[in-house]
Amino acid sequence: MAQRLLLRRFLASIISRKPPQGRWAPLTSRAVRCSPGDLTVTPNQARSIYTTRVCTTTFNIQDGPDFQDRVVNSETPVVVDFHAQWCGPCKILGPRLEKVVAKQHGKVVMAKVDIDDHTDLALEYEVSAVPTVLAIKNGDVVDKFVGIKDEDQLEAFLKKLIG
Repeated sequence: MAQRLLLRRFLASIISRKPPQGRWAPLTSRAVRCSPGDLTVTPNQARSIYTTRVCTTTFNIQDGPDFQDRVVNSETPVVVDFHAQWCGPCKILGPRLEKVVAKQHGKVVMAKVDIDDHTDLALEYEVSAVPTVLAIKNGDVVDKFVGIKDEDQLEAFLKKLIG
């Protein structure tokens, strides 16, 4: 929620400024939408908006229906990172996993689930320790690991999921 507010404030601040020519592509009369849950920008005909692409392959789960919609019903394979803010290894694994997922260029996406905020999901997926990472394809858990991994092991995990 706070991220969306910051993004809206940022977009509002850059709408009134005109960027240097050649750096950003203008958007004139169409809506831009990266993925469900992202901010939609619909400019009017009188004003051009200059922006960069802000689509990401990582998102935070907001609630149970959001998990169902963005993970279980996803056509793209999803890596689900069950983590906690107080967890030291989670703080190491999270950015490492995001980096490896980003290298896949949309072949796989990553959902982050805070177990303190979503204990129901943690119980449903039998998460007994953090970090726990699930690989979900077509709504089914196809692979899982608990603990920290290096980048090579994470890449192998993703290649197995993408298969």
